[in-house]
Amino acid sequence: MSISNKFNPFATRVRAGLSYSSESRRIWGILSLLLALGALCSSSFGAPAVTNNSPTAAELKQLSLEALMNQDVAVVTRRPEKLLESPSAVQVITGEDIHRSGATSLPEALRLASNLEVAQVNSHDWAISARGFNNTLANKLLVMIDGRSVYTPLDAGVFWDAQSVLLSDIDRIEVVSGPGGTLWGANAVNGVINIVTKSARDTQGMLVEGGGGSFLQDFGAVRYGGSNGTNLFYRVYAQRSDRDAALLPSGKTAPDSWDMSQGGFRLDWYPTEENILTVSADSYAGSENTTPGNTFLDGQNLLGRFTHTFSDTSDLSIQAYFDRTWRDISQSFAEDLKTYDFDFQFRFGLGSRQSITWGAGYRLMQDEVQNTAALAFVPPNRNLQLFSGFIQDEVTLVPDHLKLTLGTKLEHNDFSGFEAQPSARLAWTPTDRHTLWAAVSRAVRSPSRIDSDFEVPGTPPFVLVGDKNFQSETVLAYEAGYRLRPVDRATLSLATFYNDYNNLRSLDALSPTNFIIGNAFNGQTWGVELSGTYQVADWWRLRAGYTYLHKDLWPASAKAAPSSREGNDPEHQAMLQSILNLPAHFQLDLTGRYIDSLQNPHVPGYVSFDVRLAWWWKNNLEISIVGQNLWDNQHPEFGAAATRQEIPRSVFGKVAWWF
Repeated sequence: MSISNKFNPFATRVRAGLSYSSESRRIWGILSLLLALGALCSSSFGAPAVTNNSPTAAELKQLSLEALMNQDVAVVTRRPEKLLESPSAVQVITGEDIHRSGATSLPEALRLASNLEVAQVNSHDWAISARGFNNTLANKLLVMIDGRSVYTPLDAGVFWDAQSVLLSDIDRIEVVSGPGGTLWGANAVNGVINIVTKSARDTQGMLVEGGGGSFLQDFGAVRYGGSNGTNLFYRVYAQRSDRDAALLPSGKTAPDSWDMSQGGFRLDWYPTEENILTVSADSYAGSENTTPGNTFLDGQNLLGRFTHTFSDTSDLSIQAYFDRTWRDISQSFAEDLKTYDFDFQFRFGLGSRQSITWGAGYRLMQDEVQNTAALAFVPPNRNLQLFSGFIQDEVTLVPDHLKLTLGTKLEHNDFSGFEAQPSARLAWTPTDRHTLWAAVSRAVRSPSRIDSDFEVPGTPPFVLVGDKNFQSETVLAYEAGYRLRPVDRATLSLATFYNDYNNLRSLDALSPTNFIIGNAFNGQTWGVELSGTYQVADWWRLRAGYTYLHKDLWPASAKAAPSSREGNDPEHQAMLQSILNLPAHFQLDLTGRYIDSLQNPHVPGYVSFDVRLAWWWKNNLEISIVGQNLWDNQHPEFGAAATRQEIPRSVFGKVAWWF
C-alpha cells in the first residue's frame, strides 16, 4: 500500500473551515462589494474602451495554427520565446482550447495537456502530476497562477479544490514536464504549470454566464471590465458553483458534494510604453460534504507586479504577494497559513550574443496548526523562511541557429539548509521549422511539514512519526527533444527523458507496529512524450498527445516497507481534442482520452470522452450543452478499491452573454 493510500483520511479530508453561515455571509458580502465597485468604476472612469470582447464571426471560423506556433511562452527561460523554439518539453493550452473543451474547473482544463497525469479522486479532490509520482499529495510539481505559487508547506503539494480561476479569464496555461528548479526553485522537480490570465485590457465589457446539469448542478459568473479610456484598465468578477457527489461502486451516492464561491479584481496600468503595473486579488469560500460532517474552505490573496522595459533585450520585474488559506479537517486538525512573498528579476544583454537573467526572492510562511487526538504536527506553529537567488546565461553560439543556456538556483530553507539546482540546455534550430534540444538538470523536492513534523495519532504511543532529519529528495534528469513543423498546417513535438532519483520518501519500520517517514527509496523513470496539432481546414483543428512512462523504484534499506512506493501512475495515456466550426454559427467539439491501468493499488484503465455543442447568436450570445465522461455510466480514476469513488456520466447546459 502506498503512503498516500495508507493515510488516505489525511489526503482526502484536508479541507477548510469556519462556520459555513458566517463564511457564506462574508464571501457574498465581498462579492457584492466587488460588483458595486465595478459599477462605481464604470461611472467614474467612463465607458469601457471595448464594449464586446466576444469572438467575432471571422474569429470563430479561423483557428490559426500560425498564431499558436508564434505564441510566446515564458515559463522555460523566464523571458518570452516562441513555442516552436523553446528548449523544453512544454505544451500550451490556450483559452480557446479550454473554452471549446467544455471544462468547468482548472483540473479539467489540465486534462488537455497530454504531458500531465490528471485523475479525479472524487467530486472535489484531484491527483495531478507530471512524469510520475502521482497521488492526492503529489509534491514534485510547481503550480503558479499569474506568478503566485500555490504551494503549501504542509505537504509540498497543491490543494486543487481551492484553485478556482474564472476560466473565461485564462489566456493560456504553460505546462512544462521536466525539472524547472533552476528558475523556479524547490518542488519544480517533474514539472511546472504556469497559469496566465488575460490582462484587464483584454476583458472589457460585461460577461454573464450560468447554467446547470446533473453533476455540475448549477454555476454562474459575472465579470465587468472598464477603463479610464486611455491607460488604466480593470475588471471585477464573481462566480459560484455547486457540484453533486460522485458515486460508490454500487452506484449509490458518495458523501462528497461541494460548492465554491469566489470573487476578485484585476487592475492593469500602463503609465508609459515602458512600464506596466498590475494589481490583483481574490477571495473564496466553500463547503464540502465529507465523512464525518461538513468542512469548509476560506482564503484570500493580493498580488502586485511592476515591469519596466529598458529595451528589447533588457527588462526589470518586481513582484510581491500575500496569500492566506485556512483549513479545518473535521475531527483531524485545522491549519491557518499566511504566505508573504517578494522577488525580482533583471534581464540584460552582454555583448551581441549573451542574455543574462538573474534575480532573488524571499518568502515567509506562517503556518499554524490546531492538533487533535487523531493526528498532530509538532511543533504546531512554524515560521518558515525561504531565501533564493538564481542566474541564467543564454549564449548564442551560432546566430539564429544554436543557443546554450546555463543556469543555477541557490535556495536556503529551514528544513534542509542550502540547495543548489543547476541546469544546461542546448537548442539547435537549423531552420525556422525545426528545433532539436537537449538538457541536463538537477532539482530537489525540499522537506515539508508532513515529512518532519507529522505524528499519528496526536498523542503517544505513535503509529507514525516524521523524521526531523528528513533530507531533500533529488533528481538528476536527462532530456532530449525535437519540435518541428513539417507542413504549414501541422506541428509535432517529441520529448524523451531519463530521471535518476535519490532519497525518495519511504515508510520505515521502527517495530512491527511503529513507523517513521524516511528517505529510503531510490528510483529511475524514463519515457516518451508526443504531441501535435493539425489544422485540417480553416474551420477544423485537431490536438493530440501520447505519453509513455516507465517507473522503477526500490528500497535502499531493509527497514523500508516495499509497498510504500510513492505515486500510482499509468504507463500509457493518450488525448485527442477536435475543435470544429459548423455552418449556421454552430460549434461541435470532442475531447477524448485513454488512461492505462494503475498498479499500486490497482485501478482499471478507462476510455472516456466529452462532447460540446454550441450555437452563437449575433457574436455575443452563446448557448451550449456539454456531455462529460460519456463512454460509461461511471468509472474510477484513483484510489484503493475499498474506499474509492467513481466519476459519473454527466451533462450540463450553459448560456454566456457578452455585452
